Amino acid sequence: MPDTPEPQADDKPLGVRLAWFVGLSLASLAVTATLAYTLRTLLFLG
Repeated sequence: MPDTPEPQADDKPLGVRLAWFVGLSLASLAVTATLAYTLRTLLFLG
């Protein structure tokens, strides 16, 4: 049976990983809010 390499732990510091997580969370929140308000505006104009 061939040896399978174990997945390596992410070598980036915790602060960098948390910054990416927070940044992506805020970006997705902004996109969702923008889409929601855009759809709300379009639906009430019709």
